[in-house]
Amino acid sequence: MSAPLEGVRVVEMTSVVLGPYACQMLGDLGADVIKIEPPAGDTNRNLGPYRSHADMSSLYLTCNRNKRSLVLDLKSERGRAAALRIVGAADVFVHNFRPAAMQRLGLDYEAARAVNPEIVYCATYGYSRSGPYGDKGALDDSIQAASGIAVLQSMVEGEPRYLPTIVADKTTGLMVAQAVLAALFHKLRTGRGQEIEVPMFESMASYVMVEHLWGQTFEPPLGKAGYVRLMARHRRPYRTRDGLYLAVLPYWDAHWRTFCEIGGRPELADDPRFIDMAARLENIDESYAATAEIIAQRDREEWLRLLGDTNVPTMVVNSLDELIHDPHFEATGFWQVHEHPTEGRIRMSSPPMNFSLTPASIRRLPPRLGEHSVEVLREAGIDEDAIREMLAAGETRTIENDPGA
Repeated sequence: MSAPLEGVRVVEMTSVVLGPYACQMLGDLGADVIKIEPPAGDTNRNLGPYRSHADMSSLYLTCNRNKRSLVLDLKSERGRAAALRIVGAADVFVHNFRPAAMQRLGLDYEAARAVNPEIVYCATYGYSRSGPYGDKGALDDSIQAASGIAVLQSMVEGEPRYLPTIVADKTTGLMVAQAVLAALFHKLRTGRGQEIEVPMFESMASYVMVEHLWGQTFEPPLGKAGYVRLMARHRRPYRTRDGLYLAVLPYWDAHWRTFCEIGGRPELADDPRFIDMAARLENIDESYAATAEIIAQRDREEWLRLLGDTNVPTMVVNSLDELIHDPHFEATGFWQVHEHPTEGRIRMSSPPMNFSLTPASIRRLPPRLGEHSVEVLREAGIDEDAIREMLAAGETRTIENDPGA
């Protein structure tokens, strides 16, 4: 069976998580992804635990499967020329350099379009270049701060806090993949490529304000921004009698009535404070407090048995380590273990989408730095003498000429 993007070639020039995560998704869908790295490699190669090689650490491994690694020194004339030659034969080019940096390198959209008029050229970075922040640097923390995520945490913590996950990088990565797929569909219909910009700030502001625009949805405003249910101080997993935790959300009116009856408090279903969703939202702290009080009366396993066959959303609270052994994932085969040729057995999540005819898959394990340099340069038509000269000059590298291999 073929994959959805089989035959599509993506050239990636990204590092950290945003770009690598986005391009890994395209690779999972069948694209041939060529990852162009500087001689020192993607900065994330050295972040996290590693087994055999320091530049094959955990954070790199989770974002770089289904790719080929090509090392190029883009500051050299031969390196830049090789990059343009490879872009010339590609369908998509993705980078996360700021606009001014790409202009200095001579790899901006105009340069790419000159060698490939049909290229889908996607730039992703902190802020749209059309605004005053356009050439500011950005990482996940700064975008969490700018987009309102950090201040949302102050409702619970009493002061702004970052979420302990790189939500801005990963969410923007999803939007990059979506944008590239849309542009490829347009190219399929019209034969025309185009330039795409996917800034983190704008992506995360649109993400956060879906529910939190609230009263500011209207002009003039009908109230402040912020969805009150999500900012309630009692909104958290509930502690059961045995000291474990459970996520329970009797959200719809039918949920609430069922929960109150099973919990032995049927009178709360007709309490004017909780009689319907609007009333519960108006009295959200009291609603959550009442739910917490009921949950605390029984052990977690008893609640799972009582609520398991109802329509009340209920779920255990997994730790990160427990997530690896969640019985649902074990049944679906979500976690895959592969034998990496240099790093031993490594665990990876499966592509999270399921296709009946064109399944996504893990076809290539994360590459060593420069593992495919010679292969890709040959495919681009660069002759053997030129490749040997580039290797000797340090303008490219392979595993074989890496002293740490």
